[in-house]
Amino acid sequence: MKRSVETYILRLLLLCILLLAGLILWVNWGMNRRPSVDVKSQSYIVMRMEDGKILFSKEENARIYPASMTKMMTAILAIENQEDLDEQIEVPYSIFPALYAQDASRAGFEPGEIVPYRDILYGILLPSGCECCETAAVLTAGSGETFVEWMNEKAASLGMNETHFANTTGLHDPDHYTTVSDMAVLLRYCLQNDTFYEIFTTGSYLTSSSNIHPEGILLRGTMREELLDISTGNIEILGGKTGFTSSAGLCLASFGEAGGERYIIVTAGAPGDHETEPYHILDTISLYQSLA
Repeated sequence: MKRSVETYILRLLLLCILLLAGLILWVNWGMNRRPSVDVKSQSYIVMRMEDGKILFSKEENARIYPASMTKMMTAILAIENQEDLDEQIEVPYSIFPALYAQDASRAGFEPGEIVPYRDILYGILLPSGCECCETAAVLTAGSGETFVEWMNEKAASLGMNETHFANTTGLHDPDHYTTVSDMAVLLRYCLQNDTFYEIFTTGSYLTSSSNIHPEGILLRGTMREELLDISTGNIEILGGKTGFTSSAGLCLASFGEAGGERYIIVTAGAPGDHETEPYHILDTISLYQSLA
């Protein structure tokens, strides 16, 4: 009789262990399942904006080159370290020789142009202007090198432990890297700043009259331009920062709405370039649609 009781208890314990193991596997599968969509990007992550919960991902901790997604960090630091966003500032002559040599993308501001600091922020995030990144760095930190130190300090404070910045623009450098997981953490932090949110979710912006551009410059978001010819169906992409270098591939950090909830989706390493299909955007749309 005693042995029968012991055997029963052992079997019951074994059953409980098996049920618990099954529950853990089911929960893990549920949290990390991937949608049944064809995604060409090498890495992606889907995060719920409200609580930062990761819903599904692929290679979320693999090292990537962020390209111009870098400019989200540049913009948030520029915002946080400038008291008066309407202050008139001068675009420095000193930053242009290096930008010309690297054939860096520009928003259209010229050396010696006097504009409100706010216009520089729009130039960073909408047309991905490298002259705007370097202007903000020099004016707030005194030099690009010091500003990059700030970027790495900020990354560390946000828990972006797999990220290291080497410049303000995202131009390729083997020591300039991150993960889609870290980029999602960064974007979620940035969107909690009202100024960043306003700029990030703006499609186009006309800058103020200046000494060089009396009628201003019409700045257009790089993602919004490409979205014009793509149907997004029942989802809405509210804002995004694209990126591309030959080493990074096509990248996109985005903020959108699907099924009544808001999400952050970061994709990286999609094939192609500016002349091919925008797979980074197509992948992102597919992922949002899987949530609707």
